[in-house]
Amino acid sequence: MEPRIFLFVLFGLALTLAVALEKRLARSLLPMPVLYVGVGFAVFSLPLGMPHLNPVADSLDALTVEYVTEFIVIASLAAAGIAIDRPVNWRNWRQIWPLLLFAMPLTIILVSLLGWWALGLAPASAILLGAALAPTDPVLARSVQVGPPGDNERHDLRFSLTAEAGLNDGLAFPFTYLAIAAVGMASLGGWTIEWFALDFVWRIVAGIGMGYLVGRAGSWYVFEREVDGPAKQDGDQSEVYSTSEGLIVLGTLLLAYGLAEMVEGYGFIAVFVGAVTARQRENASRYHKISHHFIDQIEKIVLVAVLLAFGGMLASGVLDALTWPAALTGLALIFVIRPLSGLMAEWFTPLPWRGKAAVAFLGIRGMGSIYYLAYGQNHGTFEQLDLLWATVSFTILASILIHGVTAGRIIEYVERRKGHIHKGEGEEMLSLSPDNRENIRVDPDACE
Repeated sequence: MEPRIFLFVLFGLALTLAVALEKRLARSLLPMPVLYVGVGFAVFSLPLGMPHLNPVADSLDALTVEYVTEFIVIASLAAAGIAIDRPVNWRNWRQIWPLLLFAMPLTIILVSLLGWWALGLAPASAILLGAALAPTDPVLARSVQVGPPGDNERHDLRFSLTAEAGLNDGLAFPFTYLAIAAVGMASLGGWTIEWFALDFVWRIVAGIGMGYLVGRAGSWYVFEREVDGPAKQDGDQSEVYSTSEGLIVLGTLLLAYGLAEMVEGYGFIAVFVGAVTARQRENASRYHKISHHFIDQIEKIVLVAVLLAFGGMLASGVLDALTWPAALTGLALIFVIRPLSGLMAEWFTPLPWRGKAAVAFLGIRGMGSIYYLAYGQNHGTFEQLDLLWATVSFTILASILIHGVTAGRIIEYVERRKGHIHKGEGEEMLSLSPDNRENIRVDPDACE
């Protein structure tokens, strides 16, 4: 049997079983991502003539990895953004800003220092390692995210993890560009000012602005032009939709990504901001649930392929350069750097201590890290790429194992402590319609 035919069979079987396995294995010691990575490793290790998937050895593999992970991150950011129902203001999102403004930069600095000191990386390579491992992952964090639109429960803990993963995947880009700019540089100079002005300030502002504009335009297009069926014309308030919802939402989000990149902004930020902005319009509409379902299906399809391919990467030797200091660096990130920086960032937020500890620990690493490392490899000449790939791959594998087994139990434990939901004092709601009770704010003490 030709290897490609076997891959069709494997992929088809994996897709067919994905939904059932995800539910059945959610609380087991072998969650679905772990199983699929293991299957990919086993299949690509057998003498079946499977292709080698090693971005270190093949630049075409590195380019393919960049493009595939880029798309799945876009889909995941869109799904996360559409699921978030809280109005965007400082008060409603007050537990998110410290994670972005303090925990993430601190993580980048500490991981970069470890890479330079413990792994002997050149400064540019060390910065790239810190940038790649800094963002939490919206792809593999599915089990800890807020529910889809129409779900009747929302908790500050899930909201914090979802919003953080949605924003910091884009905010890691300035530091990736810093690593690329630092290649061959021996000292600070005019290039650092240019990096700060263009890659840090302008690209972030442009990404946010373009995402907001496309989100507003997309929601106007949907609710003012497309939602104009016979039922509405007759005065019925029910909404009539066709099968075009998925095409519209995917097209709009890809448009946000592309337009942001065209004006030198960050597309990842634009996608998430655009999805959140669109969600604010007609919040009680079932259109958002349909859109989320469509994007979620796309995300699952690509996720299955990526998990199998990641197992194939491990079998193809991407961990060959792994050393004990590299492995300890990955474990230090999971057990020390992220938990401590997360706790420090959340110190003054209204979350109870159980919630703060859970947010700090559940900083899942995944496909975003692979994307940033592949992007850096394809746009700069970095030393010790084999060690970078081994460190990042090991950290992702460890995160899949550790967080995959513990995340569901931690979330369930925290939410079980006074799991009632009601409108907290001073919190805002988008709607109180019977079909949209998920918009009721959670009392921060509800996680006690």
